[in-house]
Amino acid sequence: MNLTHLRYMVEVERLGSITKAASALYMGQPNLSKAIKEMEREVGIPIFKRSAKGVVATEKGKQFLQYAKAILVQMDKMESLYKDNGENAVNFSLLLPRASYITHAFTCFVNKLGTNVELDAKIRETNSMEAINAVVECEYNMGIIRYPVAYESFFMSMIEEKNLKYHNVWEFDYVLITSENSQLAKEKEINETVLDKYIEVLHGDNIVPNISATYQKKNAELNNHSRHIYVYERGSQFDILSACPDSFMWVSPLPKEILKRYGLVQRVCHSFKKTNKDVLIYQSNYRLSHADQMFLDELERVRKEISE
Repeated sequence: MNLTHLRYMVEVERLGSITKAASALYMGQPNLSKAIKEMEREVGIPIFKRSAKGVVATEKGKQFLQYAKAILVQMDKMESLYKDNGENAVNFSLLLPRASYITHAFTCFVNKLGTNVELDAKIRETNSMEAINAVVECEYNMGIIRYPVAYESFFMSMIEEKNLKYHNVWEFDYVLITSENSQLAKEKEINETVLDKYIEVLHGDNIVPNISATYQKKNAELNNHSRHIYVYERGSQFDILSACPDSFMWVSPLPKEILKRYGLVQRVCHSFKKTNKDVLIYQSNYRLSHADQMFLDELERVRKEISE
């Protein structure tokens, strides 16, 4: 099977047009069309079909292209191993929820690499659905997704459907964080009546598709307050929580260093128990690298420290 032709197929899917793909690949459209036909004849399935918007992958074509992307990613990594200083080069990519314990583990991992290592790392905070799609498309090697345990069957079905491997990272109950200067930090008991006086900070993009809005609303027992601030990255949430004593947020348990850095207090509230899971996902044919395992070891260490 021709690897160059695999790259052609991936480019056609990305652009949704044979004409645009041919232009991007600096080749003639007839030659690209011929390459597509040869590949379809070789694998014995139609990979693309025409639509009103251009060309789209068939159902079997989507499966084929998923494997093609994984093969190309692995080939690129194999080539990078034999570049200059390959033994001292670390390539790392991770999608993650807005979880401070994970980013804290990442910084610990980076600090352990030392100064003589050539590092090429990218991390991005996003919601679970985008993380799954990006790992499937081989844009990132690994992802950590978060979901309430009530949605576990939905996410496990999706992981199986996408042919991804997974490992449980942490099952935890949300804790409440607020400014150390907040009256809320001094309350002996936190209940709904107490929280009604304060502003809840929420992440604004965690809606799960294919689960009815009614079901999600029913299970969002921590989001029943009339005063909200929606944020989309952790920097904003910490700025707000630190500077606005009347605000609070439900989050995964934080390391002590983060609480101290931002002047926050963490409270366990048994009357608002809501259990979530963080789960590591990656392509079924992806082999965790030494650097990946180093990071996961740091992640487990940080998790244990917080739990204790």
